[in-house]
Amino acid sequence: MANQLLKGKKGIIFGALDERSIAWKTALVCVAEGAEITLSNAPIALRMGKINELASMCNAKVIAADATSTADLDSLMQQSMENHGGKIDFMLHSIGMSPNVRKKFAYTDTNYENFLKTLDISALSLHRVLQSAMKADALNEWGSVVGLSYIAAQRTFPGYNDMADAKALLESVARSFGYHYGFAKKVRVNTVSQSPTVTTAGSGVSGFDVFLEYAEKMSPLGNASAEDCANYCAMLFSDYTRMVTMQNLFHDGGFSFTGVSTPIVDQILKANGETAEG
Repeated sequence: MANQLLKGKKGIIFGALDERSIAWKTALVCVAEGAEITLSNAPIALRMGKINELASMCNAKVIAADATSTADLDSLMQQSMENHGGKIDFMLHSIGMSPNVRKKFAYTDTNYENFLKTLDISALSLHRVLQSAMKADALNEWGSVVGLSYIAAQRTFPGYNDMADAKALLESVARSFGYHYGFAKKVRVNTVSQSPTVTTAGSGVSGFDVFLEYAEKMSPLGNASAEDCANYCAMLFSDYTRMVTMQNLFHDGGFSFTGVSTPIVDQILKANGETAEG
């Protein structure tokens, strides 16, 4: 149930592709909470996805921008401010892609040209977005920027490949830029480390279905849904989190701090023909 947490606020949502996207669901939540938004994605993603459908639902303008292009992002900031009649209050960075994952290169046999593209698209793009926003003075004081991350930045999940390195860099950019943007404009920058989620991007990771089940059994609260993540992002855009910055916030049902769970132990014992008592 919407509570108008974001009434009067304006923002940019990067990365909505289709209804499975966390960015898509976040856009809907933000609008329900009273915000006005601009939607942005790379030109190729605009052709492949359903963003115009989302734009109609949100009464939002769509502005194409390649997040690896400073010129595109500079133009996006200016167009967004023109569209909203002034500065914005929040941004969601939901951008990530690995050519190595798509082309099934093993991590130990990585193609380094692909690796650099992974880092550029999935992590350095956050730096570019923040740099363009700061240069244009596009964010109001006490604005909020959230990037979507994953626990593979801290722990090894073999199938996640070079995206793990990209997420580690993404979180570092959020801390470093958050420091500078905080002192300059009181803008806060955080990352949200979400549960494995059924999205177009997530589903491309090797062994995703197995790990989704594993994480569900490991997490005391179960996996956090995309809808739950959207609500969490909206809270981070709101004034209730004004003093939260430079953090990587785990939104994963407790997975990140659970060593082992009873359902996992029971499953292993059952596979070995044993019981908890035996």
